[in-house]
Amino acid sequence: MNLENNTIGEIVAQDFRAAAIFKKYGIDFCCKGGRTIAEACEKKEINQNQLINELKAIPQGGNENLNVSDWPLDLLANYIVRMHHSYVREKIPYLLQFLDKLCKVHGDRHPELLEINHLFTESAFDLQSHLEKEEQILFPFIEELVKASQNGGKTPVPHFGTVANPIKMMEHEHSAEGDRFEKIATLTDGYTPPADACNTYRVTFAMLQEFEDNLHRHIHLENNILFPKAVALEKQLQ
Repeated sequence: MNLENNTIGEIVAQDFRAAAIFKKYGIDFCCKGGRTIAEACEKKEINQNQLINELKAIPQGGNENLNVSDWPLDLLANYIVRMHHSYVREKIPYLLQFLDKLCKVHGDRHPELLEINHLFTESAFDLQSHLEKEEQILFPFIEELVKASQNGGKTPVPHFGTVANPIKMMEHEHSAEGDRFEKIATLTDGYTPPADACNTYRVTFAMLQEFEDNLHRHIHLENNILFPKAVALEKQLQ
C-alpha cells in the first residue's frame, strides 16, 4: 500500500483491516474516504507517523475479511443488497422498538435518549428510501454497464444522463447518515451504557454500535469500490 499518496478509502479497499485503525483514531474511512492520511491527521491533530506505523504493522497476508476489490461490479452490487441492505431492513424494527421503550422507562433520567431516538428514527426513514433508489435505479444500471462490457453491446443511455449523477446523490445521503451516527456515538458516549442501565439498555447500545459498524462497511464498499469503478466502466464504454 502507498500510505502517503493513496486516499484513506483506497487504503481500506486494499485491506479492510486498516479500517479498525482509522476508526481507533476517529477518522472516517467511508463517507470521507477521499482524503489522504496527511489531510485527515492535520484536521484531527493526529500524529501522522504513529498512524502510518500502525498501518505498516498490519501483517502481510492473512486478511480474513472478504476481499471484494476485484469482484465484477454486478456481483458486488448483489452482495451489498444481500448482506447490507438486508441487515438494515432486519435491524431497524428492533432498534426502533427498543429505543421507544428506553425513552419511556429511562427518558426522565437520561434525556439524551430522546435525541438518540429522534436521530435513529430519521435515519431509519431515510435509509429505507435510499436502499430502494439503489436497488431500483442505480444498481440495475450498473448491471447494464457490466452486460455491455461483457457482450460488446452499446452503452445504455439512462434518463439520469450518466451514472455519476445518482452516485453523487447516494454519496450525499451517505454523508448525512455518517453525520447522524457521529452524533449518536457522541450522545451515547461511544455506545457506553450508564451505570444504571438495564439489560435492554445495554443490548440496544450494542445493537446501535453494530448497526453503525455495518453501515460504515456498507458505505465503504459503495463509495470506495463500487461507485468509482462504475464511473470508470461507463467512461471506458463511451
